[in-house]
Amino acid sequence: MRKMTREKQIILTARVVSMVFTPFYLPLLGLVALFSLSYLRQYEPGYKFFVLAVVYFFTILLPTLLIHAYRRYQGWTLIELGSRERRIVPYVLSILCYFTCLYVMECMHIPYFMRSIVTSALLIQVVCALINVWWKISTHMAAIGGVAGALYVFSEVFRFNPVWWFSLVLIIAGILGSSRMILRQHTLPQVVAGFTVGVACAVVGIIYL
Repeated sequence: MRKMTREKQIILTARVVSMVFTPFYLPLLGLVALFSLSYLRQYEPGYKFFVLAVVYFFTILLPTLLIHAYRRYQGWTLIELGSRERRIVPYVLSILCYFTCLYVMECMHIPYFMRSIVTSALLIQVVCALINVWWKISTHMAAIGGVAGALYVFSEVFRFNPVWWFSLVLIIAGILGSSRMILRQHTLPQVVAGFTVGVACAVVGIIYL
């Protein structure tokens, strides 16, 4: 009985971790780090809040609501939606939302380094969607890998020490990856591949796109 209770607690914790660290948080977290650690912190608080609000709406709130509506329409649970074949439409919905966010930011002439975070997140979404056609990859881990990659690039560009932020990201990545495996949504290779893809896409997206 005690063993069953402990297993349920572990599974519940894994579900909470997966819900809190949704793959859509990458652009918002990246911007918060950028506003905190670079010269961009000199911008007016009102402007920074406005940028964060725009990014939150298009990269977290809107795709979450659309995917939730799609899941409810299909009558699927979150676990059922996690199968490789059923992830195609959610990928398309999130990619469209990210494209829209990037277009809005460009129309508002938001500085390049702010847009580059959304560009990197969009690249991660596209690459994961393409890989998902033939192999299931962890988008959660791709997102946290993107945060790690962005921290590395920005620390080189703006010359700050990212060790504490980077350590926190790696701890979260370990907890998140373990949670995805506990929930049997991904295997260890899928988790590692997701993190690697996220790091690579962030570096390429920020430096070259």
